[in-house]
Amino acid sequence: MRTRSLAAREILSSLSDAMPSIEDLWARLYAALADVPQLLSEISRLSSLLAKVRRDRANLAAAGRATLRADRDGEPDPLYYLRDELRAQGHLPPESWGRS
Repeated sequence: MRTRSLAAREILSSLSDAMPSIEDLWARLYAALADVPQLLSEISRLSSLLAKVRRDRANLAAAGRATLRADRDGEPDPLYYLRDELRAQGHLPPESWGRS
């Protein structure tokens, strides 16, 4: 997308040199193309954030399943798995509620 945006700017530059009479139109097109780098950065940022949210959700689901299995198996502290993941994701203070 960056490459296409740069190509469009080059074409626009050539056209604006060839047809200076519609300067207002060229200025509006330049302004629209100027938004592309910011939009690409925002897409990249949101994509990274989404990947982290998906990973955190998967880890919480795995911790929930481990907690249920531990409870079913009669482990002394089945909630350890859930607390550990919540702590890893920053939802609990460090070292609180350690394993019994």
